[in-house]
Amino acid sequence: MPSTTIQMKHGAVTDEFDHAAASYDRLVAANPGYHSHLRASARRLRLPDRGEGLRLLDLGCGTGASTAALLRAAPLARIVAVDASRGMLDAAAAKTWPPGVSFHRARAEEVTPAWAAEHLGGPADAVFAAYLVRNVPDPDALLASVRSVLRPGGRLALHEYSVADSPAARAVWSAVCWGVVIPAGGLLTGRTDLFRYLWRSAMEFDGRAGLLERMRRAGLVDVASAPLPGWQYGITHTFVGARPGRAG
Repeated sequence: MPSTTIQMKHGAVTDEFDHAAASYDRLVAANPGYHSHLRASARRLRLPDRGEGLRLLDLGCGTGASTAALLRAAPLARIVAVDASRGMLDAAAAKTWPPGVSFHRARAEEVTPAWAAEHLGGPADAVFAAYLVRNVPDPDALLASVRSVLRPGGRLALHEYSVADSPAARAVWSAVCWGVVIPAGGLLTGRTDLFRYLWRSAMEFDGRAGLLERMRRAGLVDVASAPLPGWQYGITHTFVGARPGRAG
């Protein structure tokens, strides 16, 4: 992985998200399907009974779009949302949420079983992580951490860009980033570092088959993926898996 991408993942990405937080919702609102795709991935967790009695963890919650998608799928669940960026968290927490939703600042890799016991009340019944695994320095460590905080049989859904397996997807991704995302991001935030990193990080990240295998190596079972529709078909996917075993 090129050194510039590694350097961004060791702290600079969080700084750039802090800088972009005030404009982030306007940026994603311009992306057709952004919120509906998050809701589709949250539904793919197949949470029963509208989430009643469930403890859910939203890792890398950003300004709360993924949290809102998880809430739509499980309105009766307890949801703990986590992000490393203070700016993004402040933007998320400023919105209106029901009492069962709370926000905490932490790096995703710092979410351990002890952390979950303190903040969630026990292991998670499900974890949702949108646009996260690509942005951490060690994806394998992140997936191992996620497995450790899931209850036996608990499910994970990753909502993520993955274009390495498709030349067509890579071409569309590059065209959209350089033609729309990077210029628009620069206009709204005053700089383009985060948006050029967004393009590069997806280009350098696992293909679909590679991420599925990475999930299996982390000890997850029932691993599968499904695409999202629209212009992001073949670019954005839902990756699901589960911790082995059944709740006792």
